[in-house]
Amino acid sequence: MSERTITRAQLSEAIYQEVGLSRNESADLLEMVLDEISQALVQEEVVKISSFGSFSVRRKGQRVGRNPKTGEEVPILPRRVLVFRPSQLLKGRINAKA
Repeated sequence: MSERTITRAQLSEAIYQEVGLSRNESADLLEMVLDEISQALVQEEVVKISSFGSFSVRRKGQRVGRNPKTGEEVPILPRRVLVFRPSQLLKGRINAKA
C-alpha cells in the first residue's frame, strides 16, 4: 500500500490543468469549496458529493473508557466526530483496483 498524500497544491494544480483557470483562481476556487464544506459540517449539515460519498457529523455521548496500561477507568467526554461514507461507485472503483 502506497503512502501517498494529495495536497492542496496538487488539487489546485489539477484544477488549473483541467479547467483552465489561472493558478491563483484555481487556488481560490479550491479554498472556497473546502471552506463551504467545512462551514456546512460545522453547522452539522450533511455534505453529499455525487459519485464520491457523503460527510456528516455524528454526536457521541459520554462513556467510560479504560487506560490500557493501568486498567484505570477514565470518563470520555461527549464529542462530535466526522463520518465519511463512500458512494457505491467509489467503492466499486476501489475494489476494481484490488
